[in-house]
Amino acid sequence: MPAALGADGDVARLFAGLETRLRERTGEFRLDIVVNNAATGAGSISTTTPEEFDKVFAVNVKAPFFIVQNALPVLRDGGRIVNISSADTRIALPLKLAYSMTKGALDVFGRSLAQELGRRDITVSTVAPGPTDRTAHLFADERIRAATAAASALGRTAEPADVAEVAAIVAFLVSGDARWVTGQVIDATGGVFLGPQFD
Repeated sequence: MPAALGADGDVARLFAGLETRLRERTGEFRLDIVVNNAATGAGSISTTTPEEFDKVFAVNVKAPFFIVQNALPVLRDGGRIVNISSADTRIALPLKLAYSMTKGALDVFGRSLAQELGRRDITVSTVAPGPTDRTAHLFADERIRAATAAASALGRTAEPADVAEVAAIVAFLVSGDARWVTGQVIDATGGVFLGPQFD
């Protein structure tokens, strides 16, 4: 059920539409899985406006919080929650400061939820991908591409197939095979910026 997050009443509209569709298809309103993957960006301390700041936190932090809050009464025991975070939470990127702050909040959200929801056998995991198609424009600059490749433990930038693997990681985390994984942030960056490299 699509919804424009970050606006007043966004989560209420999302769940009203979701309930209608699920009741039409299944006769009940029950959920097995919640994946929070919507995001928007904002910039540096010097360029981000109050409006942009409010928007990035509304979409990236407030919406996931209240989506989960609304989902919990209908999420089955043994269900799965997965949040999509970012490598930005462990890398200093001043040009994306406001965005990075929201993803740090999402990491804390997932860890704390895992502690609370474990009694219901609900797992909560977080996946932190590296650069994706949303940042592909950065790689048009060969200097940025080369620097990113040099900072990766694997010595290259991500290919589309690598980024697509994030979906496979999410599929694993919502499967029965991941029933003993909770409260963790899974880094899916190719080991970018793990530390200095010495030849």
